[in-house]
Amino acid sequence: MCGELEEDGSEIEEVLYARFAAHVHAFLTDMKSQGSDSPLHVHLNALFRESLTRSADSESASDSDTVGGYDRLAMEPLVFARLAGFMAAHLPLHEDPLKRVMEALMTGYAEGEIEISDHEHDHEHGHSHSPSFGHTH
Repeated sequence: MCGELEEDGSEIEEVLYARFAAHVHAFLTDMKSQGSDSPLHVHLNALFRESLTRSADSESASDSDTVGGYDRLAMEPLVFARLAGFMAAHLPLHEDPLKRVMEALMTGYAEGEIEISDHEHDHEHGHSHSPSFGHTH
């Protein structure tokens, strides 16, 4: 019975990671059409795209046999948050670096939400779905 639960969990993790990877590719395709002439914005957009692409690439882990895509998806945001905090700590306080980091975090969180259609789940029921996203609060 425990083995069945682990297998089900693994399948769910694979589906969640596949959904993440598909959303990344769609998001980056949309992002390409929103160009900027500013050299700083070009640099920052490239850094964002490269980091997101690497996170969605199941082959980018140094040992992809032992580090699954979902495991990396669950932990990499913590690394990026730590990096953001480290860098923000070196900015002048009058620029309110923590506020800027939190605003960027919330923007990314909103961009990361995906709407789940009625067709994306495999159970039948008699109720309708209100528009929802990848998870609820």
